Amino acid sequence: QVQLVESGGGLVQAGGSLRLSCAASGSIFSINTMGWYRQAPGKQRELVATITGGGSTNYVDSVKGRFTISRDNAKNTVYLQMNSLKPEDTAVYYCNANIIPRDSRPYGMDYWGKGTLVTVSS
Repeated sequence: QVQLVESGGGLVQAGGSLRLSCAASGSIFSINTMGWYRQAPGKQRELVATITGGGSTNYVDSVKGRFTISRDNAKNTVYLQMNSLKPEDTAVYYCNANIIPRDSRPYGMDYWGKGTLVTVSS
């Protein structure tokens, strides 16, 4: 019933910018921490950035100064603004959110989007 849907992926040249969006929908009571992960071909999925319900953020070292995570609580949406993109950023980007559903579990559960592909050309 609870779903996350990513959008905004695509092909961009090195040095360019892209903004990813992830909207949560369904029977939601509350959303705790939200984040972005990525998985490059042949690599393990890694955490890129997180943002708590209070707005505290964390980033993996490789994207600090280039990426910015933010959220719009009224829209149940998290964003990832990606600037100065590098070919090494090429990956499928996945949205993650810890959500407390309205209709069943009284505690937070992790939900995942299906992913959006970001390709950075050299």
